[in-house]
Amino acid sequence: MYAIIKTGGKQYRVEKDSVVTVDLLHQDEGSDFESDQVLFVKAGENDFKVGSPFVSGAKVSGKILNHEKGKKVVIFKKKRRKGYQKKTGHRQNYTKIQITDIKC
Repeated sequence: MYAIIKTGGKQYRVEKDSVVTVDLLHQDEGSDFESDQVLFVKAGENDFKVGSPFVSGAKVSGKILNHEKGKKVVIFKKKRRKGYQKKTGHRQNYTKIQITDIKC
């Protein structure tokens, strides 16, 4: 059984007891996560539900494990023969969630 949920403007395929890394959620570590923005649920071989846009009555619940930062991305800009160079970096914040239950 798996579901496709929407969080942070992105879609993630989740299964029970799986750990998913999503964009930063402003909730405390150890708190419960619940999403009713379920786009698709597949329970069996030919048993699935497709939402328009969301499946009514479906919920995915989990637990927030921790918040972390991703790898550093280096941005380097240069214009040749002009003496212009600019170097910056970015680290994206993420949240790890462990999925505990899928209800449909």
